[in-house]
Parts: sequence; C-alpha cells; structure tokens
Amino acid sequence: MARLGFELVELEYASGRGHGLLRLFIDREAGVGLDECAHVSREVSALLDVEDPIPTAYTLEVSSPGLDRKLLKPFDYERFAGNMITVQTRLPVAGSRRHQGRLEGLRDGRIALELKGTKKTPAVRLEIDLANVLVAKLVPEF
Repeated sequence: MARLGFELVELEYASGRGHGLLRLFIDREAGVGLDECAHVSREVSALLDVEDPIPTAYTLEVSSPGLDRKLLKPFDYERFAGNMITVQTRLPVAGSRRHQGRLEGLRDGRIALELKGTKKTPAVRLEIDLANVLVAKLVPEF
C-alpha cells in the first residue's frame, strides 16, 4: 500500500455462502476520495488476481476510514490529539465502560481524555490504559 502512497488503516474479510467480502480502508495525509479508492481498487485487484490468496469468489471494496474512523494504532492517538473521541473499554474506568471526551494524546501507554463538565460538575481529565480499550472512534464535529 505504501508503494501506492496510501496507508492501509484496516482490512476486513467476511466469508459468506460461497462469496466473501474483502474490505480495505485506506488513508493518506491529503485525504482519500472516490478517485483514489478506484485507483487502489484496480491496483489491488490486479495483484489479487495474480496471487489468488482467497480460494472462493469475493467482492473487493476500498474505502476511506470515514469521519468517525476507528483509532487502531498507538500513533492514531497522537495523530488525532485535540479531536473528540468515544472510547469503549473492556473493564470499567471511573465507573463506566463508555466515555466521550477530547483526546489529549497517548502517554506511557495511557490515553488522556478531557471529559466535558456540566453546570454542576467541572471538566475531568481521565486516563485509560490502551490495553483496556475495546473500541475507540473519532466523533465528527461540524
């Protein structure tokens, strides 16, 4: 993927009754549009036709990770510092498994979030062990 100038963000494969679905989520600093997805799809499709790693019929989909993209790698937590995210944890943190806040970054294997305060409660800084994160996603802000 790097040869084409894109980062492979995520790869999914789902098998069905004789037909599978291979999804590639790609990104690059300048962003990804329909033309870039079509280009990567043609290149990857040609490679897969030669290598034939999937023995059954399948559909190839190439997409951007979207505005609500998952944060999958430690680098993502640094790259998207300053953005709003939602985090679902394996084990409760501060009495809950779901949190939404402004991502401050990743330090020593811990995600730092600033949770919004209300009229009755002040803003709170929360740290979550990266190993405890089940799913983390960006929250689009308009």
